[in-house]
Amino acid sequence: MERPTQHSLTWTVTEDMTAKRIGAAGAKILSTPNMLALMEACALELAREYLDEGMTTVGAEAYVRHLAPTPVGMRVTATATLRELERRKIWFDIEVHDEKGKCGEGSHLRIMVPQKDRSPN
Repeated sequence: MERPTQHSLTWTVTEDMTAKRIGAAGAKILSTPNMLALMEACALELAREYLDEGMTTVGAEAYVRHLAPTPVGMRVTATATLRELERRKIWFDIEVHDEKGKCGEGSHLRIMVPQKDRSPN
């Protein structure tokens, strides 16, 4: 079976996701850090399709452009597309759309690492 090369993830913007909530001046709109969190979560879901047993990924690099505001209550969708897979590195291109159109874009690098057992010794 072929592995997917694209994945989408949709969130509804809440008060907790606004620029105002994180201390920034401005209206009740999706903050850039929360848009980035959506983008990373989307890329992580796609990355899981390429992992061997016992592996996970960590974010290593992100480039983000926040193009338009998204108000509380509106749905926002990130779509990650696999750009390149090189050994342990996975690069993604990501677009973000809300109900009015494109509101963000960027790229993200995740690196495959062994999943650590966090249980006490």
